[in-house]
Amino acid sequence: MKKILVSGAAGFIGYHLVSYLLEKTDYDIVCLDRYDTSGNVNRLASYLSDDFKKRIKFVYHDLKAPINEFTAKLIGEVEHVIHLAASSHVDRSIEDPLSFVMDNVVGTTNLLIWAKSQGGMRRIYKEPQNPGDKASGEFIWAGKFINFSTDEVFGPAEIGHNHKEDEAHKPSNPYSGSKSGQEAMGYSFFVTYHLPVITTHTMNNFGEMQHPEKLLPKTMRSVIEGKEMPIFAELQDGKLVGVGSRFWIHSRNTASAVLFLLEKGVAGESYNIIGFDELTNLEIAQKVANIIGKPLIPKFVDFHATRPGHDRRYSLDGTKMREMGWKPEVNFEDSLKNTVDWTLKHPEWI
Repeated sequence: MKKILVSGAAGFIGYHLVSYLLEKTDYDIVCLDRYDTSGNVNRLASYLSDDFKKRIKFVYHDLKAPINEFTAKLIGEVEHVIHLAASSHVDRSIEDPLSFVMDNVVGTTNLLIWAKSQGGMRRIYKEPQNPGDKASGEFIWAGKFINFSTDEVFGPAEIGHNHKEDEAHKPSNPYSGSKSGQEAMGYSFFVTYHLPVITTHTMNNFGEMQHPEKLLPKTMRSVIEGKEMPIFAELQDGKLVGVGSRFWIHSRNTASAVLFLLEKGVAGESYNIIGFDELTNLEIAQKVANIIGKPLIPKFVDFHATRPGHDRRYSLDGTKMREMGWKPEVNFEDSLKNTVDWTLKHPEWI
């Protein structure tokens, strides 16, 4: 029976990924999570049909601790691992950097150690080219380990430049520094143990059931309540110089990219997953307000003064994935409208 482990499955992207895999594949899914700040099992509980419930299993574990034999038995042997579990908020990483090292570097290492162990990721026997030479046969990994990183490991991108997968890391804050360390550990397990690790860099994800601290839910709440919406910007002598910009992608499109890489990704490689559109934070906040039909009241906040380590522009080059044949399934405008409309009908998520 084919089985996938998804760490951080109760998180926002985890929900979209698990629901997408249930729809598009016949895999059973083990959801590994500690259900803390970002994890909320109600995301999946609200989605699962009776048929899907038969294919999903929840296992509680905090990856800061090694996966012991009892938890390993609950998980069982799996074909693929998709590692989403992480601490991901820049402000919190500035306040408590060590916790991000523990979650993102130590936690990833514990998962990698389990994945390469007996009873972790499944291996299959590859017959030798010469049938008479049985000694030349070998056991190879049956699946892949997708290690989710972020665009932020590369640091800020100058106007006109999009970071490629193989560029040097220049993390600007403890969060991105910890994700760079997570990447390094994943690649080291590929080199040392031949574990089939694939690294992904994603940009700003949005969608239904996102954590209220993120830009889109915060914007919706501010617009609905008629309150000021803080927008990080660069100010000089109190005057607006520029607003941070990002590429935006709905998490269902991210999920489709992951499934694509499970099929076509190459172990040891890195892949940038990006959407179609680059927008400033002000532009996307205004689009949200337009959909709601109420005014946006922006309050520009100098990120240099209030958020050390904040990068004004992030940008990735999506050529590699595009040339392999992947592109987002749903365009940005439709994704954004669907997200806002759904959230207005489910205000408990803002």
